[in-house]
Amino acid sequence: MHQPPDLFRGFLHCYYKDVYGTRPVARELQHGLVWYYCGLDKPPSRDTVDRFLTDLEHVIDDVFDSLVEQAAARGLLDSTYSIDSTHVEAIQYNDAASWNYDPTAEEYYYGFGCTIVSTGAKIPIAAEFTQAKQANKETAMRVTRDALAVDTPIWMLGDSAYDILDWHDLLLAAGVVPIAPYNPRNTDDPKDIKYRVEDRIKKHSEDIRLKQSILDETYNDRTGVERTNDAVKDCGLGHVRARGRVHARTEVFLALCLRIVVAITNYERGNGPGCEKL
Repeated sequence: MHQPPDLFRGFLHCYYKDVYGTRPVARELQHGLVWYYCGLDKPPSRDTVDRFLTDLEHVIDDVFDSLVEQAAARGLLDSTYSIDSTHVEAIQYNDAASWNYDPTAEEYYYGFGCTIVSTGAKIPIAAEFTQAKQANKETAMRVTRDALAVDTPIWMLGDSAYDILDWHDLLLAAGVVPIAPYNPRNTDDPKDIKYRVEDRIKKHSEDIRLKQSILDETYNDRTGVERTNDAVKDCGLGHVRARGRVHARTEVFLALCLRIVVAITNYERGNGPGCEKL
C-alpha cells in the first residue's frame, strides 16, 4: 500500500526531471533507485498514479498553503508582493481547455491561465487556476486576500490590469500600498496621474502623500513575479498533460509546490533560495 507522502515525493521527483503525465510518471517510478529513494515500497502502477492524482485534488490547496507557511517560517518572504497572470498550455485532448489570446505574446494558445502572487526569491505564495490567462476581478480579489492571509507586506505590485478600485481599496484598508499603472480606459476626462494609488490614497488620508519617484522605483521590482512565472513553468506549469480541468489544476499546483520545495531545499543547504536547480 503506497502512502500519499511517498507518492507526492515521487511526483515532485518526476516534475523536477521534466517527466509529466500519469503514464510517463508511472514509467519513471518503475526505476529501482527512484521508487526506493522516494520512500515507496514498490513501483506504483499507472492506475495507482492516476488515482493519487485524482485524490490529490482534494488536498492540493492545503499542501500548497503548508509549504508557503514553511517558506515564511524560514524568512524567505519579503515586504513586496507582486501579482500577475500567466498562460497554461494544455494538450489538445483536454476538452475542458479553450483557445485564449495572450496579449503579451500577441498570439493565441490552447489551455488555461493561472494568477500568481509571488515574493522573495521567486516564491509563489497565493495562486488560482483560471479558464483564461487574464483573471477577472473576483479572482484578483480572492488571490490578493489569500496573499494577505500569509502576511501583510508594505507594497503590492500589479500591471494595468489591476487598475481596479476595489483592489486598491482592499489593500489600502489593510495598510498595504498598491502600485498599478493608471489605465484611463475610455474616459473623456482622464486623471493626471501615473498610478491609481495617487488618487485613491487621497480618499483614505489627507496627510499621506507618495512621491512618484518612489512609486516608480518600487514598481520596477514587479519583474520579480515574471521571473517567478518562468521558474514555475520550469517546474511543470508549462507542461500540463492532464485531461479535464480537475487534473489540470492539480498539476498546476504541483508545479507551484515544487517551486517552493526547491527554494526551501536550497535555503536549507546554504544555497540561494532563488536558484531553480538543487
